[in-house]
Amino acid sequence: MTSAPHTSHRRVRAARRPLVAGLTATAALVGAWYATAGASTTAAAADLTVSTTAVSLPAKFPYLSAGYNNAREWTRTATAAAPDGTLRVAWPAADGVHVTPLTATGSRSGADTVVKGAKEVGGLVAHDNGFALLTRVSDTNKWKETAAAIVRYTNGKQTFRTKLTGTSTHDTSPTLDGQLVWNGTKYGAYFVVHGAGGFADGHFGDKMQYVSAAGKKVSGGWSWGCSHNEGIALHAERTGAFTSLCFDDWRSGLFVSTSIGAPDDAPVVQREQCWAGYCGGTFAGRTGDLVKSSTGRYATAFASRGAASAKKNPDDSSGRGWTVTPQTGTHQVAVAFLKNRGTPAAGKAVRLSAAKGTDHVNVRLAPYGTDRLLLSWESVKNAKCSAGTCTGVFAGTHLRLIDWSGTFRSADHVVGTRITGDIAVQKNGTLTWASVAATPSYATALTGASPTTKTLRITRLTP
Repeated sequence: MTSAPHTSHRRVRAARRPLVAGLTATAALVGAWYATAGASTTAAAADLTVSTTAVSLPAKFPYLSAGYNNAREWTRTATAAAPDGTLRVAWPAADGVHVTPLTATGSRSGADTVVKGAKEVGGLVAHDNGFALLTRVSDTNKWKETAAAIVRYTNGKQTFRTKLTGTSTHDTSPTLDGQLVWNGTKYGAYFVVHGAGGFADGHFGDKMQYVSAAGKKVSGGWSWGCSHNEGIALHAERTGAFTSLCFDDWRSGLFVSTSIGAPDDAPVVQREQCWAGYCGGTFAGRTGDLVKSSTGRYATAFASRGAASAKKNPDDSSGRGWTVTPQTGTHQVAVAFLKNRGTPAAGKAVRLSAAKGTDHVNVRLAPYGTDRLLLSWESVKNAKCSAGTCTGVFAGTHLRLIDWSGTFRSADHVVGTRITGDIAVQKNGTLTWASVAATPSYATALTGASPTTKTLRITRLTP
């Protein structure tokens, strides 16, 4: 299905993901650990054990981006595990997107593959003999904007480069905020689109496209979905539609978009004030990912301002628009559940923080062992908020375990690592991600060029 385009809020973004400088690790409240450049360190923090390895980069990585209202965001990286246990990390540089090969323990295992002309890390799938990357590439269109594309490399050589937007479909993708997943047979790519002709000319929506192992577009998905999508989550399924979530600004909130696309019919997970930049979603990582349990339930986590009230917008003649008054000025950590791929669980999302003077950003979720979830966020205390984004004092990266009811199952660990993008889940349950050894600063907006680094920190957390 498709929905009519929406224009009430302009998409105003400079780029993507939180924070700033310094080369020191943050002190921990519980079981602190410190990473030393060029060395690997391991320490135990109660029931959480982390290790880090420094990986040198052949090019400069600009690790900050400006989000809505120029809020500081980590430039997105993606870490993915191949079936054979090896890892790949994707990160952008001036010469394209680099994909760095790693051993199962996080050490470099070869030279980078550089995807020339690629503009963004929108998602990464690791294969034993290579990888597939969701990115943006140059295109010819009325807006002079980039096209979304999947690029596949096999044994160091490009196998295919399939554009997912273009003149024939009247769309572009100036920013992806996307996800890419693989079920062993086909890829699913979920990303933001900008109408370039046709019924949606000039409007922003989202698109779900399936692509075969050979790089051919296959049936399913949709061409136009959530309005001004503020955050995307996607989970690959062995059969049927891939499970997906979106933050939509028209109906205002978090919705299940599996098999639907159009938010007019999408089940509500949580009402939020979702004008541009206001939602907890904002970017793909802010939806906290989408984790599936062994029993077929799903969990997602996000930064939420809640809803003090939610009602249909009387000024919207279509009858689809909603007006939501937020419960708090700052974002709190929330987790929500689906009972299956298309149906939210009964009840509201569970709010796991209540410090109204503290903003919570970069919320993420990953499976931890057989019956728990790793929840992570960054805290910004003494928060001053305007138009949905906040400045303040960085108060640490938090790791905490929860169960499938949203109950805390560990102490709150404040650690020296950061999470700058997608987390890889390895066969033994180890969680691995890339980060930068920089202490964030949320005191001001990012108005100049990003600082750069030539070192990535690879962090591993083993259940």
